[in-house]
Amino acid sequence: MDKSICAQRIAVLQQEMKKKDIDVCLLVDRENLLYYGGIEQIECMAIVIPQEGMAEGVTLSLDLEWVKANCALERMRGYVFPMDNLGRSVVQVIGEMGYRNPVVGFERYFVGFAVYDILRSAFDEKKFVSVADIIYRQRSVKTPEEITKIRAAAQAVVAGMQAAVKAIAPGVREIDIAAEAEYAAMKAGSQGTPFRIQIVSGYKTLLTHPFADTKQVREGEIVLIHIGAKYQGYIAKMCRTAAVGVIPEEQRQIYEVLKEAQDACIAALKPGIPSNRVDKAAREVIEAHGYGDLFLDVIGYGVGLRQSEFYPMLGKAFPYPLLENMIVDVLLPTIYKPFVGGPRLTDTILIKEDKAEILTDYPRTLINI
Repeated sequence: MDKSICAQRIAVLQQEMKKKDIDVCLLVDRENLLYYGGIEQIECMAIVIPQEGMAEGVTLSLDLEWVKANCALERMRGYVFPMDNLGRSVVQVIGEMGYRNPVVGFERYFVGFAVYDILRSAFDEKKFVSVADIIYRQRSVKTPEEITKIRAAAQAVVAGMQAAVKAIAPGVREIDIAAEAEYAAMKAGSQGTPFRIQIVSGYKTLLTHPFADTKQVREGEIVLIHIGAKYQGYIAKMCRTAAVGVIPEEQRQIYEVLKEAQDACIAALKPGIPSNRVDKAAREVIEAHGYGDLFLDVIGYGVGLRQSEFYPMLGKAFPYPLLENMIVDVLLPTIYKPFVGGPRLTDTILIKEDKAEILTDYPRTLINI
């Protein structure tokens, strides 16, 4: 916990709030409690950031002393549940900051209805706005400390991948492969899975967001191994494809097309390059092989405190330039062709001054079981 770093982050956010005439920003999700408050292991907490002045935290009274000792904020108060609650405490803090009819900025996720209902009873709901874009842009360029943590998460992901590949065999359930992957990643330092593990096989590989269940792997199927790891709040993820026995030849070719497209993306990932130019590099490969109509318009996201940050995004619609020390995942989608589509390949990649570095250092060739 570095109080000066958190104070600087809050100051940057306040500058953006002034530009957009946002009076108060309310933070309740774990990611932003960590980013702006320096605290990771906490529930039932909020940070209220005014446009000017000091931010203040609110937490359960039972946790107050621990939070004070581990949080970067100078001001912190507790509430006693159920006589009081998080929503009413936040309203009280906003009032004490001098706001009676404020413009309140909300994050993209995680504001529970109970808290929201109290806030809209106290203030004008028409003046509630999103600060998600501001926050995602601020979080997009990583500090050396953040990069170190993501490297540690990447090492744990590799350990999980090694265990998953070892466990794949005909008749083994997807969920049992997932268990081996998660156990190995945690033994290697991961502090938990940041998303539902996507170890899926057969027809499920063409679903958009599949996850491991009790389905058994069969001979002649591919298995997707899409896993993540978290270290001190920061995330890395990767995906590989395994062929169990003999699979259709076109399915093997599709994997090679995706690998060629990923290679083109990695070569294009440099500071100053527009996001959509990276997408174009991949798309030209996909289209050259005749699969352009079967490929999604978004091929990657930022990676950091979430497995998929919404800035930067890699895709057709995003002309903004990429910056040094951004971290992204590439290549996210598959080629959606029935029966032979489904292979995927994803890595967590750091954009450096002169090149891109794959942090999830694991062979990218099709895995044969």
